[in-house]
Amino acid sequence: MIEQEEEAKIRAKEEKENLKLEQQRIGNTLQNNDLDVPGEKRVNRAYSMDMQIALQDERVRTKIRTERRRRSIIQQRRRKFSKATREVDFSGFEATEDVQEQNMNVEDEEIEQLSDLDSGDESDNSKGTADDRKKRNGDIEDLLAVALKSGEEELDKKRGFIKYRRQKVIYRPPEQRLKDWDEVVDYRAVRSNIREQAARCMDCGIPFCQGNTGCPLGNIIPKWNDYVFKNNWRQALEQLLQTNNFPEFTGRVCPAPCESACCVGISSPPVTIKGIECAIIDYAFLNNWIEPQKPPTRTGKRIAIIGSGPAGLAAAAQLNKAGHTVVVYERKNRIGGLLRYGIPQMKLDKFVLDRRLKLMEEEGIRFIANTEIGKHVPADLLLKENDVCVLCTGSTTPRDIRIPGRESKGICFAMEFLEKSQRRRAGDNVSWEGLDPAFKKVIVLGGGDTATDCIGTSLRLNAKSVQAFEILPQPPPERKPENPWPQWPTIFRVDYGHEEAQARDGKDPRTYAISTKEFITDDKNGVQVVTGLKTIAIEWVKDDKGAWKMIEKEGTEEIHECDLCILAMGFVGPEKTVIDQLKLDYDNRQNIKTPVEKYNASASRVFAAGDCRRGQSLVVWAIHEGRQAARQVDHYLMGSTNLAGHGGIVMDPIPD
Repeated sequence: MIEQEEEAKIRAKEEKENLKLEQQRIGNTLQNNDLDVPGEKRVNRAYSMDMQIALQDERVRTKIRTERRRRSIIQQRRRKFSKATREVDFSGFEATEDVQEQNMNVEDEEIEQLSDLDSGDESDNSKGTADDRKKRNGDIEDLLAVALKSGEEELDKKRGFIKYRRQKVIYRPPEQRLKDWDEVVDYRAVRSNIREQAARCMDCGIPFCQGNTGCPLGNIIPKWNDYVFKNNWRQALEQLLQTNNFPEFTGRVCPAPCESACCVGISSPPVTIKGIECAIIDYAFLNNWIEPQKPPTRTGKRIAIIGSGPAGLAAAAQLNKAGHTVVVYERKNRIGGLLRYGIPQMKLDKFVLDRRLKLMEEEGIRFIANTEIGKHVPADLLLKENDVCVLCTGSTTPRDIRIPGRESKGICFAMEFLEKSQRRRAGDNVSWEGLDPAFKKVIVLGGGDTATDCIGTSLRLNAKSVQAFEILPQPPPERKPENPWPQWPTIFRVDYGHEEAQARDGKDPRTYAISTKEFITDDKNGVQVVTGLKTIAIEWVKDDKGAWKMIEKEGTEEIHECDLCILAMGFVGPEKTVIDQLKLDYDNRQNIKTPVEKYNASASRVFAAGDCRRGQSLVVWAIHEGRQAARQVDHYLMGSTNLAGHGGIVMDPIPD
C-alpha cells in the first residue's frame, strides 16, 4: 500500500512539473505575440482557455488524489490498533477500551488536515514553497503517525495464525483453588493478550467453526474475532448476541466444538474462540452495555415454559422478545436448572447466572420456583390456561448400575450429590446424611464432565481420597485416522478436577477399562453400608460384524476400599410424569417425539426443546434448541416470525 502511494506521489510530481513547463511556454508565447493583430485575440483566448482547462483538470486530479488518501487513511488506520489506552482491573481486562468512537474522531482530524492542505483558490494551488508542496503531498505514514502513540504495538492480522501462539486455558494454581469455590480459570492471565489471540483467526473462506461440526448456534465467529482485534468491542457484542442469548454461560462451560472445527487447527492449535467469546460478554457487563430490552408491544399470547435450564431460558428470552407473555416454572427452590445445581460454583459462578436472571425479569419474564408441574399443578390444566406449553424438562433420569449391593447406603447419583452440596453452600437446610465426602474414600463411576465436577467437589469438601473408574479405554493423545478434523477429537484430556487430584494426591485419579462387578457392604447398626468395590479389568474388541464388545480379563479382580460411591454415568431420558399427563409420544430413545428438525410434540399446542427432545447433550445445544423452538412457537401463534434462525438468519420455519 505504501509503495503504491509513493509511486502515485512521484507521478503527481512529474505531472505538476510538466504542467508548469507548459504554462511557462504558453506565457512566453502570449508575451511575444502582437495582441492587436487581427485574428490573434481568438488564438490567445484559446491558449488562455487551454490554461484554465489544464488548471481545472489539475484541481480535479488533486481532489481525486485527496479522496484516495482519505480512504487509504481510513483503511490503514482501521488495521492499526494499539494495546493499552486505559487499565481496568476486572477479570483480566487490561487495555481493552473500545476504540471505535476514538478511531472515528482521529480519522476526522486526519481528513480535516487533508482538506486544509488541498483546499484553497487557484493562486494557493499554484504558489507556495517547496516545503509547502512537500507538506501537502507528504507520505501517508506521516499522516497516520498523528494517530499512533509512541510505544503502541501493531499486530499482524494477516499472518497472526503463524506468528502468534495459542493462549491455553490458564487455571489458578491447584493448591490455591482447592481452598475456595471461586472460578478455576485465571481470566486475568487468559485475557492478557486477547487481541493477539483474535489476530490468529484467518477469516476463512469456509468457516467450519460455525458449520455443522462447529458451533450449534451458528455463531458468526470470524466477525467478532475481527472486531475484538480492532478493539471494536461494541460491534463484537452486537454480532455475538445475534446468535447467542447467553454467551457468559457458553464462554465458561462449553467444551467448544467450534475450536475443534477451526481451520487453524488442521496444522496448528486452534483459535481460542471460547475465551474471546467470554471476554466480549464480560467486558460488555463491565461497561454496563447489557441493559433490559423490553418488547415495545405485547401480543396477548400466554406461554408456559416447564423447566428453567438453558433450553427453557433461551426459549423464554426469545419468546419474550417477540412480545409474548412468558412464565417459566421450576420445581427446584431456585431458577436455573442444570446451570444452578448441575454445574458447580467453581466452573460457573452463580453470580453470573443471577445477573442474567435479573435482566430477564426486568424484561418482563416471570419465574415461578418450587412448583412441579404434574405434581403441584396438573400439566393438562396448565395447557388449558395458556396458548402454548413448551417442555424444557431436560434429561434427568440417571443411568443406574444393577449389581449386588446397589441398595447399600453410601451410593448416590451425581446430580443428587452436586445439588445438595451446592444448596448447602447457599445456606439451604438439606439432608447431607451419607453424602458428605469429608475424610472418606470416594470413588466416582464415570468419565465425563459430571464425573470431573464430582471429583473437584469432593476434593474441596476434604475427601480422604478420590478415584474415578471409566469403563471405556483411555483415549489416545492425538486424533486417530478414523477421527479426522473437523470432528470433535476423542483424545486424552486433563481437566481441572484431574489436575487438582494430581496436585493433592500425587497421581491422576482415573482408571480406564475397568468394570465394577459388586459393591462390598458391611452391616452397621442394622444398615448395609458400602465399604468397597469389586472390579475387573476389561478389553474392548470388535466382533465379526464390526461391533465393539467388552471382554473381561481373567485374574484381574480387585477390591477397592470405598466409603462413598458417586454414580456419574450419564442419563437415559426425561422423567415421564408431565409427558404422560399430556399424552405425548416417545421416540425410540424414550425422548419426546417430534418431527425431524421441528419442535412440536404429538399433542396440540405442546412443544419440546433441549435434552428432553434430543437426549443428554451440551449447554450450547440446549440454547440452540430453546431458540429454534421459540421461533417455531412464534410462527405457530402469529403466522410468521422475525426471530432468528441458525446463524442469526431470519427466515420462516419449515412449513407444516
